Amino acid sequence: MDIDLRMSQADAARTSYQVDALNKELSGGKAFKTELDKDDFLKILITQLQHQDPTNPMQDKEFIAQMAQFSSLEQMTNMATSFGKLSTVLNSSEAQSLLGRTVEVLDGDKAIFGKVSQVVRGEFPLVMVNGSFYDLDQVSKVEE
Repeated sequence: MDIDLRMSQADAARTSYQVDALNKELSGGKAFKTELDKDDFLKILITQLQHQDPTNPMQDKEFIAQMAQFSSLEQMTNMATSFGKLSTVLNSSEAQSLLGRTVEVLDGDKAIFGKVSQVVRGEFPLVMVNGSFYDLDQVSKVEE
C-alpha cells in the first residue's frame, strides 16, 4: 500500500502561515527572522558609517554603491509584495468564475463531480462542491 505524503501548495502555505503565527505567539509577539530585510540592511549601513575610521572615511563610490543596493533591495521587496497581492486577486477571480459550473475535484484518490455552489475568496480560495469545501488547486476539470 502506497501512502502519498506530499502536501499541496495551499496546504504548505497554510502550514507555514500557522507555524509563523505560533512562533510569533511563543516569542511574545516578536516574529523570528530567517533572512535579512531592508531594515537590517539600513541598520548595517548606519553602523558602518558610525564606526568608520575618521582618518580613512568610506569612499563616495562605496557609499553610493551600497545605497544603490539598498534601493534595489527595497524595489524588489515592493515587487514581491505586489506580485503576492496580484496572485491572490487572480486566484480569487478564478474561483469566482467557477461559480455555477460543473467541476471535477481530486480529493486524495477520489474524484468528485458536482456544481460549484459557493466560493470563499481570500489568499487560499475555496469552492463548495456537493456541500463540502475544497481548495481551488484541487479542481482538476471544469465543464460548462
